[in-house]
Amino acid sequence: MNATTVRPGRELAATVAIDLAKEVFELAFADGNGRIIERKRLGRGPFQRCLINRPPLRVVMEACGSAHYWARRLARLGHSVVLLPAHHVRPYVRGNKSDRTDAAGLLEAARCQDIHPVPAKSPEQQGIQALHRIREHYKAQRTAGINLVRGLLREFGVVMPAGAGNLRPATLAALEDGDNELPMELRHALAGLLEKIATCEAAMDDLEKRFTAMARNDPRCQRLMAACGVGPLTATALCAGVGELSRFPSGRHLASHLGLTPREHSSGHIRRRGRITKRGDVYLRTLLIHGARAAINAAQVARKRDRCLDRTQQWALELADRIGHNKAAVALASKTLRRLWAAERHGARFDPNHRSLRPSVQAA
Repeated sequence: MNATTVRPGRELAATVAIDLAKEVFELAFADGNGRIIERKRLGRGPFQRCLINRPPLRVVMEACGSAHYWARRLARLGHSVVLLPAHHVRPYVRGNKSDRTDAAGLLEAARCQDIHPVPAKSPEQQGIQALHRIREHYKAQRTAGINLVRGLLREFGVVMPAGAGNLRPATLAALEDGDNELPMELRHALAGLLEKIATCEAAMDDLEKRFTAMARNDPRCQRLMAACGVGPLTATALCAGVGELSRFPSGRHLASHLGLTPREHSSGHIRRRGRITKRGDVYLRTLLIHGARAAINAAQVARKRDRCLDRTQQWALELADRIGHNKAAVALASKTLRRLWAAERHGARFDPNHRSLRPSVQAA
């Protein structure tokens, strides 16, 4: 597929917006004033050759599937690549949904100075993210298998004890018990299902060992893991998904990027704040909140054993006693992320006993 539309009196293109797909690519070339002067609809082969002999252009794409691969490839050709967040591009698309309107909407969104582009990820970053997705796939299969075993056995009056670790020994005992009503065919099928669950668990353990080795050899991961509640999984996911934390202007911008800041609805003198926005990477936000929840649990155990607590643990426990465990975990995740940004920005090591001072107090 190869179609081209050119306006009369063709000017020199300065920007090209590309609507990406698996097989068909829509290109809209614009001059320095943002006016579309040429359109192309190309297949995958012609698209790969289209921009090779062109002078350097500003290439605008939506940060979607395969966008980072094309960004690296076009950057090697000398073009300046801009990746825009998909949820910021949609309001600029006019009319019905089509590849032409999507490309035109990209050109309009690229002229907005308030939209911050997404940095192109390296192959190493994408590789780490792919490993995390594979682990989530195995985890989902393991959870589905466990729930299936529990549900099937419950139909025959066999109730499994709580906890994933208790499932295998309890199920094997039920399969060996000749007094229950389990048919022989079902016993064989459940034994095979247990083996599939064990295979998923072994694959997850292998991936977690890889993440631990990656974090051990990465200085950035080591700095991130100095924070309580940040382990190899969270550290490698942050390095791959966010990149350099210090590229954000403030820690609050970083927390907002991952949806850990409160939603605001204000008008006039009335200012209302609600729950967190939950924007950005769901997986990263989940890891941070789970890590914060584990940190609060560890602090509660330390308090019961009369151990010394650092300032962050004391703050988290006081907050949990006042507003509840779950809300305190979200607040601790946001606080940890902002403090990690400050440590990366100033080249300092994460200090759980650090006490932030207002500028007026510091000046005094």
